[in-house]
Amino acid sequence: MSTHIARGRIPVTAVETHYPTGADVPYLVEARHVKKYFPIQKGLLNRVVGHVRAVDDVSFGIRPGETFGLVGESGCGKSTLARVILRLQGASGGEVFYEGRDVLKMSGSEVRRLRREMQIIFQDPFGSLNPRFLVRDIIAEPLRVHERMSAKERDERVVELMRLVGLDASRRNRYPHEFSGGQRQRVGIARAIALSPKFVVADEAVSALDVSVQSQVLNLLMKLQRDLGLTYLFIAHGLNVVRHISNRVGVMYLGKMVEVAETDELFRQPLHPYTAALLSAIPRPELNRKRERIVLAGDVPSPANPPSGCRFHTRCPFAQARCREEEPGLREMGSGRVVACHTPLQ
Repeated sequence: MSTHIARGRIPVTAVETHYPTGADVPYLVEARHVKKYFPIQKGLLNRVVGHVRAVDDVSFGIRPGETFGLVGESGCGKSTLARVILRLQGASGGEVFYEGRDVLKMSGSEVRRLRREMQIIFQDPFGSLNPRFLVRDIIAEPLRVHERMSAKERDERVVELMRLVGLDASRRNRYPHEFSGGQRQRVGIARAIALSPKFVVADEAVSALDVSVQSQVLNLLMKLQRDLGLTYLFIAHGLNVVRHISNRVGVMYLGKMVEVAETDELFRQPLHPYTAALLSAIPRPELNRKRERIVLAGDVPSPANPPSGCRFHTRCPFAQARCREEEPGLREMGSGRVVACHTPLQ
């Protein structure tokens, strides 16, 4: 895509991939068997009586320059997984590689340098901005921490970043509450790209915005990706949004990755019953085209006490005895597609 991406490439042999790529493009970011458990404590002595398995043995990779969409119901572990990848939270197990380096084994100084290359756009366009800071100070904060720049140079960079995200730079001396929701999210995007990162996590970056503003912010993210050579992990609930921006999509359920596929293939023919149920809920504007709605029975089980075997079997309309006893691993289905199901849909 650009020299920015080329600098981020590593030898194919440096990373053991989990999915057949069919090309000599290694992963920029790869999670291997990542786990994140939160302890459940009770009693006066705060004894640990169990764990909430927010992320449980998840593996996937993101190639340079692509957008990897991550979808699933609330509480399935999407945001927790992203924070572990960024080293904003520790992991209970597994490995996370960035350009062949294990992020989870980095020292404090190494993580500090890593912050220049890995950034995040938060969901709440107001709560993620300090209301006591001027917009110029919010955008310039990464520059103050990581760059040796004069006040004039920082201000020039802030002006450049605001113009890059479609904001009037003359308003940089105002506070976040003086901006609309969409404008505040653009401030958050400007802050995220201030250090010219290679990898950006967009954690529900458009879910709190009006539909008309969502499209504008999505188009901005895609333009920045083309111009700056960015790689995205795009987390969202809206499947139409994910379809619009993503090259590949991973589907999570109760802390597990259940399917990964190219976007067009996933939406054309889902192989996991949970993926099929999610896609069946997408509203269709065509009056003469109907899709049979798959209504799942029951509620999502607790991640503190997940079901045995396949975690989806308690709600799956196709569950068999094997599903209740044996946990399915990710199966390769060709063309880099994987699915965790004993009897994938055809």
